[in-house]
Formats: sequence, C-alpha cells, structure tokens
Amino acid sequence: MKRDLTQITPDTLTALDAALPPGTLAETTPAYLEEPRGIATGTARHVVRPATTQEVQTIVRLAGTHGFGLVPYGGGTGLVGGQVSVEDPAPLILSLERMTRILDVSPDDNVLVAEAGAILGDIQSAAAEAGRLFPLTLASEGSCRIGGNLSTNAGGTNVLRYGNARDLCLGVEAVLPDGTIWNGLKRLRKDNTGYDLRDLLIGAEGTLGVITKAALKLFPAPERFATALVGLRDPAAAIALLNAAQARFGEQVSAFELIHRHGFDFIAETMPDTRLPWGDPPEWMALIDLGFGAQALKGDDGGDGLEDFLAEAFEAGHITDALIAQNAAQRQDFWTVRETIPLANRKIGAVYSHDIAVPVSRIPEMIAQGRARVAAIGPLRVNCFGHVGDGNLHFNIYPPKGAVKADWVHLKDEIKTAIYDLVYELGGSMSAEHGIGRFKLDDLVRYEDPAKLGAMRAIKAALDPLGIMNPGATVPEVLGSGRD
Repeated sequence: MKRDLTQITPDTLTALDAALPPGTLAETTPAYLEEPRGIATGTARHVVRPATTQEVQTIVRLAGTHGFGLVPYGGGTGLVGGQVSVEDPAPLILSLERMTRILDVSPDDNVLVAEAGAILGDIQSAAAEAGRLFPLTLASEGSCRIGGNLSTNAGGTNVLRYGNARDLCLGVEAVLPDGTIWNGLKRLRKDNTGYDLRDLLIGAEGTLGVITKAALKLFPAPERFATALVGLRDPAAAIALLNAAQARFGEQVSAFELIHRHGFDFIAETMPDTRLPWGDPPEWMALIDLGFGAQALKGDDGGDGLEDFLAEAFEAGHITDALIAQNAAQRQDFWTVRETIPLANRKIGAVYSHDIAVPVSRIPEMIAQGRARVAAIGPLRVNCFGHVGDGNLHFNIYPPKGAVKADWVHLKDEIKTAIYDLVYELGGSMSAEHGIGRFKLDDLVRYEDPAKLGAMRAIKAALDPLGIMNPGATVPEVLGSGRD
C-alpha cells in the first residue's frame, strides 16, 4: 500500500551521490520510462544503478530515511506496468543492470548462482556450457533479467515440464524494505524452517524487497529433441492429443503450444519476409516439443517414437496434418514462428490482450464461449494462442482486417469484462504469467477473494510500513467485495 511519500529533492540527490560510487546515480532516459507496448510512460526523473548488494542496501535505507519510493527495474520487459510508475511523487528507479555476474555453476548440485541483473539468455548459456539446462524460456530472454523473472514468477513455454520461475529457484538473497540483507541463498531442495520468504518475494513484483541474487535449479540437458507442428481438428483435439502424448512420453513432453491461424496471418501481414511452415495453415495447430535423455528408448519406427504417435493421432481423428522437424535448424524454425507471433500481434495492435489461465479440461469451452462473447460485441478478430499444457492462454482481441486499433479501443472494457467474467465462471485466473503490476489492480479487486487481498495488504504493511517498495503496484489500496 502507498504511504505519504516525498518528492526526490536536490538534497536527496546529494545524499545519494555522497553515499554511492560515482556514476551510480543518473537522469532517466526514455528506455526506463516506457513499457514495451507504449501503454504508459513513467514519471521518474532519476535512476540509480548499484553494482553490489551493499549498494542496494544503501539505496533502500536512504529511501526509508528520506521517504521516497523505489521502483525495482530489471529488463523492462514486463507487460502489466510493474516497472513503470505513472504517479507523483515521482519515484527513483532502482536498476539491477550492473549486477550481471554468474557467480557459480555447480553441475554436481545442479545449481547456478547469479546476480539479479543477469540476462536470462546468459544464464541459459552458462548452464549449457556446464552440460546442464536452465529451462526458463521466454520470447524476451535476450533482454529480460532473472531478478525480474523471479519477481513476476515468469512462466514461458517449458512450464509443462519444469514449472514456473518459482519452481526453478532454490533460494534468493534480497534487501528487505528496512534495509536488512536477507541471505536466503541456499542450495537446498528441503528446508522447512518456518515461513518461506523465498516464495513470498517471488511473484511480489518488487513490493516486498529487492532480489539481488538467486540460486537456480539446473537439469540434465536433453541429448536430443523431437518436435512437430501439427494441424488440429479443433481445440478439444488439442487436449486429447496432450493427454495421449503425456501417457506415451511422460515427462519428456517439454512443451505443448496451441496456435491459431491468425498468428500465421498476422506474421504474413506484418512481416511478409518471414518463412512460414504452411502457406495455408490449418485453423488450429499445436507445437509439440519432446526432450530425451541419452538412454531414452527408441520407438517402433526406429526413432524417437513421435512419428508412430502422430500416425495414431491421425487415425484417431485428432490431427489433420503434421510437420516433423528433421534437424535442429527445422526445430528452431518452428519455435521462431511461435516466438514471432507476439511481435506480429504488437504490430497489428490489440484492442485488449488477456493473459488468462483455466483448468486444461475447460480450454475448449473457454475458447468457444470467449469467441462467441467477443463476436456479440463486434466483428473483431481473436488470436488465441498459448501454453495449453498448463492452461495458460493469451486470448487477444484485434480490429477487423483493414481497420485500426484506435477505432475499436473504446470497447476494451466491455471486452475485458466479458472475458474475465467467463474465466472466473470456469474456475480460472485473469493473470496467468504476467503478474498484476499497475494495469491489473482494479481487476484484482473485482475478481479475487477479499480475504486474500486483506492478507496481501497486511503482509505489505508489516514488511514495508513506509510503503517505499514499488508503490502503487500489485497490492490494491482498497479491498473490494468480490465480483458484483
């Protein structure tokens, strides 16, 4: 919750400059103030870029002493405004961009320790060099930072097999709002010593402290992959195919992505030079990725068993066509198309984007009823895609072909309410992997249990009584009374 925070004055800047190494404090540039889709522009006028945990501690203590707000900043790739404060008094941005070291890689422990500013792609590479896998995979992995990934409990395409960011973290070091450094950087799989502060900080979006280091889980790197892009009869067939794949291959199913042909259409419309696997794609598709260890059994076809499996799926009527990657380059081509869909979506311009989760069994119902409710509002295009294996769909709404977003954006609240109402009727959530930030605070109040919101406010007040940590994000000012 927000308290009566103060403006950052010349005296405040002088105190920061005197307490920190030269060059740590600077004026902001547009890169720190604009969220990726241009929805909001921040008000902060200064950024501080510490290089050590002790410098973070100094900054947090000064924020408490002088009463100004801090907005922790990772790679700036968040999509719910958690890194962009649009209110006054303008806060100080605390960027972790200088804290990028990979501190240790231990194949025996299957642990990698990194500073919070380490870029996700660099962590993946460091793990690979040690013959291990860090499986968190996001479209923004070349620029997002692990502290931000943990603070938002990021998801991505491998959640089906390996879990969210929370599941991939053993321990963290953090600076708490009172300036205390908590050394929770343990490498243990079992540690039942009271409240789990690690899990409290993960997903808190910087409102309960600043994660400065993390001990991350590593896994054996798959020796080989089997990947296919298949045409589906309908979304219900996707669920049947997923269940059959897990029954056949077990935990070797790393990813199972649902794609609608609008994803391909948008790529062709906005990036016509992109090579697409199908010139005339099916309406619904699934991207299936299997990862095998060196000793995995061969299938009856003499390979990984995927070809036999897909032949059976075709006979069962679940799939209408299939493309199997013949080598690593073709596998990457399939994944490049999947990761290009959000870029094409951004170029088209969404009237409203939904990051939702429903029980996997109710995905077909969600898609059918959701499209019907949108159609009742107007002749809009629905590009539904996402991580069907864990129930997370991106149900995004776009103007008709040839129209522009500005002509339809007045319908966004009506669209949002229609879809979120349906999501909660189906036992789902209106925020699956992006978090709450500032953009979804009103939705949190409307849809979540007031008892949960009250507990969140109590935790925030206990750990951050001055309200200096990411003020205005994640924790609502009012509790509400649930849905009307």
